[in-house]
Amino acid sequence: MRPSKTQTSMSLKLILICFLCLLLFLLVFKSNFTPLQENHPSPILEIHESNTTRTSTSVAEEQPPSPECPTLPLTPTCTKTPPSLAQALVHYATLNITPQQTFNEISVSMRVLQKKGPCNFLVFGLGHDSLMWTGLNHGGRTIFLEEDKSWIEQIKQKLPTLESYHVVYDSKVHQADDLMEVGMGEDCKVVVDPRFSKCKLSLKGLPKEVFDVEWDLIMVDAPTGYHDEAPGRMSAIYTAGLMARNREDGETDVFVHDVDRVVEDKFSKAFLCEGYFREQEGRIRHFTIPSHRTRSGRSFCP
Repeated sequence: MRPSKTQTSMSLKLILICFLCLLLFLLVFKSNFTPLQENHPSPILEIHESNTTRTSTSVAEEQPPSPECPTLPLTPTCTKTPPSLAQALVHYATLNITPQQTFNEISVSMRVLQKKGPCNFLVFGLGHDSLMWTGLNHGGRTIFLEEDKSWIEQIKQKLPTLESYHVVYDSKVHQADDLMEVGMGEDCKVVVDPRFSKCKLSLKGLPKEVFDVEWDLIMVDAPTGYHDEAPGRMSAIYTAGLMARNREDGETDVFVHDVDRVVEDKFSKAFLCEGYFREQEGRIRHFTIPSHRTRSGRSFCP
């Protein structure tokens, strides 16, 4: 396929930037390089000029080291950009699609990733921002759960390194009120592995890879929830909170996107708990949920 003018212009810009960086490096290296004789005069010459009987060895010992010429490596070192970050930079530099979240919304979870990363990061949803999350969690494990099989295949063709799994949801947005009532029952207040929970809201059919890991961050940005027949995020929000409470120890940061919608607003407050609320920026809400296994008798919500 013939490259477009925009792509050609971008390539030229990259080449020019690389050339300028190389030129800058050579200039800096040259300015820091000083001939050896300028800073370390010959001890023999100093002997003749002082007309003393000191040996060259004693002069060399008394010669103070020059503070102006630090020891430089003979070969400059080069630290490569991590592959995940390099791929993300190229991907977003050539992408004309706006990510699902705004810069300020992304910054909320990015600050936690910078503090905890590399870590285990579970994301409900697979989208144009997925490579960004993987890049921000460089060195950690990031898994994406997606409801649409065809969409997974499309993304895999473009970004084969992403770890994603297909998930089936059996709920509908129009069932949200009934499911909220179910969630208030005692079965849904028991902290246990989601696979063995008696609560109807618990997602028991998630891939084995999800249950084998204790997640440090969980992002709920799926499944679809903007119309009555869509699966909605009721079960995803509940299960995220349950996994956080059921971890061996420590705490999990849970983020819910699109809290301007009724379901995301009500279910995040009810099952992630206002007592665990940390902040909200735009349409994203952040909760920090501690392990409930480290202290018996802890109530579902503080």
